[in-house]
Amino acid sequence: MTAIISTAYSRDLGDELRRLRESCTGLGGRAMAIQLGWDPSKVSTIENGKARASDIDLVQYLATCGKDIDFMEDFRRRYRNAFDLYFVQVPDNLRTIAMTESMAKKIVSYDIMTVHGLLQTQRYARELFVDGDIEAPEDIEKYVQARMERQTILRRPNRPECLFYVHELALQLHLGDAQLMEDQYLRLLFNTHILRVVPANVRGAAFQTKCTLYEFEKVPPVVFTETNMGQVFAQDNAAVERGRRLFERLDAVALESGSPGEFHPWAPTDPGVTVSRHRALVTLVTRRAGPKLPRSSARTCGGVAA
Repeated sequence: MTAIISTAYSRDLGDELRRLRESCTGLGGRAMAIQLGWDPSKVSTIENGKARASDIDLVQYLATCGKDIDFMEDFRRRYRNAFDLYFVQVPDNLRTIAMTESMAKKIVSYDIMTVHGLLQTQRYARELFVDGDIEAPEDIEKYVQARMERQTILRRPNRPECLFYVHELALQLHLGDAQLMEDQYLRLLFNTHILRVVPANVRGAAFQTKCTLYEFEKVPPVVFTETNMGQVFAQDNAAVERGRRLFERLDAVALESGSPGEFHPWAPTDPGVTVSRHRALVTLVTRRAGPKLPRSSARTCGGVAA
């Protein structure tokens, strides 16, 4: 066992081991350590992703859980990259991102063409998958449900501090029918205290890559981005610093909430969306920068001020 800086993926795989121990053996951590002849702290550090288990450690652990050789080889293959500071995985692996979100004390994100998943309505999320036409139709409901379940972190008493930057292009891109978009607009209006809009005339921001920065209580920050082909987790200092610079730039150009708005040229062109709610969204989009509040007091999660 080698002590090392934990990563999002090492914590995910460590938690997978913990779940296997609980479901397959019924043993607590200390009892598992006795069964293996290990120091009790060894089980804890491996399950928390704080130390790299050796191949022998993994074989002993998984054998105690009753797993066969094929399972062991598959887990060892995945574990090989657990502590890489850059890690890529397939988009349909939702465990790592869900665990990262649940552990974060602060989440700052930037989306260009769509609303962030934690702020999407169920119909909006479903339409994204349907219009994308990449996922198998029978899998779409599973992915939508997983996205809705991830949003529960915004309703926790100890919810993370959140700030979502969204480019105006995402608000101009319409999915489904007018009612779908009206409901999504309303969801954003309920969360204006954690939302900042990057105006369409800030064109350079539209050429950036969507990005999320996660900060934690006791482990290093992680920068995350994704495409239809893969999810990228970066914990390297240079990558994290690039992410911070992006959000510093967005902070300088994004519109602040709290000051009067005015109509935007595209405001009257959305047929079927009620005027009152559309006016409210346009006001959100076109607000001019006002006095900045301290981030700790100005931003909370879940649509309810802390």
